[in-house]
Amino acid sequence: MTVIPSSAAGIELEETGQASQSFLRSMLRNRMVCAGGGMVMMLLVMALAAPVLTGLGLLQDPMQQLADGLDDDGLPIPPGDRFLLGTDQLGRDVLARLVHGTRISLFVGIVAMLTAVIVGVTVGLIAGYRGGWLNTVLMRGTDVMMTIPGLLLAIAFAGLMDGRVIHLHPDSVDWHVLDITLKRGMVSVFLVIGLVSWTWIARTIRSQVLVLKTREFVTSSRAIGCSDFRIMVRHLLPNVLPLIIVLGSLATANTVLLDAGLSYLGVGVPPPAPSWGTMIAEGQPYFIVSPHLTVAPGVAIIAAVVGFNLLGQGLQEVLDPYVKEGQGG
Repeated sequence: MTVIPSSAAGIELEETGQASQSFLRSMLRNRMVCAGGGMVMMLLVMALAAPVLTGLGLLQDPMQQLADGLDDDGLPIPPGDRFLLGTDQLGRDVLARLVHGTRISLFVGIVAMLTAVIVGVTVGLIAGYRGGWLNTVLMRGTDVMMTIPGLLLAIAFAGLMDGRVIHLHPDSVDWHVLDITLKRGMVSVFLVIGLVSWTWIARTIRSQVLVLKTREFVTSSRAIGCSDFRIMVRHLLPNVLPLIIVLGSLATANTVLLDAGLSYLGVGVPPPAPSWGTMIAEGQPYFIVSPHLTVAPGVAIIAAVVGFNLLGQGLQEVLDPYVKEGQGG
C-alpha cells in the first residue's frame, strides 16, 4: 500500500481548496449565474416558506373561499391593501395560491428534470460508448421520439391516466400486488413530463461520450481489463458531470413550462391544487375584468423559465474550462 506523506496530502488539500475558491469566484463574477441563481433562489424560498407562512397566519389558506373574497357583483376583488394580488373567481387569495403553486410547479419541474436526466444520461452513455447496433437502435428510437412534439406526446401519455388498472399477472392468479392504477396526480405528471424530455439530453451526452471514449484514460482502462460498466460509471460519467449540471438547469426550464402547459389544458396536476397553469386557465374567462388572475401566474412562469435558463447558460460559461480539462483526461 502506498503511503502518502502528510506534506503531500496537505499540498493536495490546499490545491483542492484553491480550485474550489476559484470556481466560486468565477460563479459570483458571472452575471447570468447571479441573476438566474437569484431568481431561482427566490422561488425556492417561496416554495419552502409557504406552509410556514400559512401556519403563522401570514398567508391565507389557498383552498379557502373567503367570505369577503368577492365584491357586491360577485366578481373577483382586484389587488389592494386587503389582498395584495386580489382574489379569484371563487374568492380565494391569489397570493396564497401563487405561493403554494410555486411548491407544486417547482416540485414537478425539478423531479421531472431528474427523471429526464437519468433516462437521457443512461441512453447517451450506452449509445456513445458501446456503439454498433445498440447505438443505432437507441438513437433511432430517440429520433422517433424527437419527431413528435413534446406537448402532444405528453398529452397523449396524460390521457392514459384515467384510472384504468393494468394487471401484470395472469388472470388465473388472484394476486393484485403487481396491479398498476393509472391515475392523474403529481407522480404521473412528472413521470410523463420526464419521459418526453430526455431525448435532447441523450443526444448531447452521446456526442460528448464519442469524444471522451477515444482519450487515453479510457483506452488505458480498457487495456487493463476494466469492464464497460466500470468505465462508463467511474471514468466517463464524472467527465460529463459538468455538462449534466448545465443540461439539468436548462431542462428544468423546459419541464416547468411543460407542466404549466399541461395544467392549462386540464391534463396536469388535478384541481383544486393551485398549479400555475391551472390558475391561468381558471382566470382566462375573467381576463377583461380581472387581469390579475392570469398576469400573476404568468409572471411566475416567466420568472422560473428565465431564471433556470440564465442559471444554465451562466453555469455553461463558468464550467466550460473544466469541461475542456475533463476531456483531456
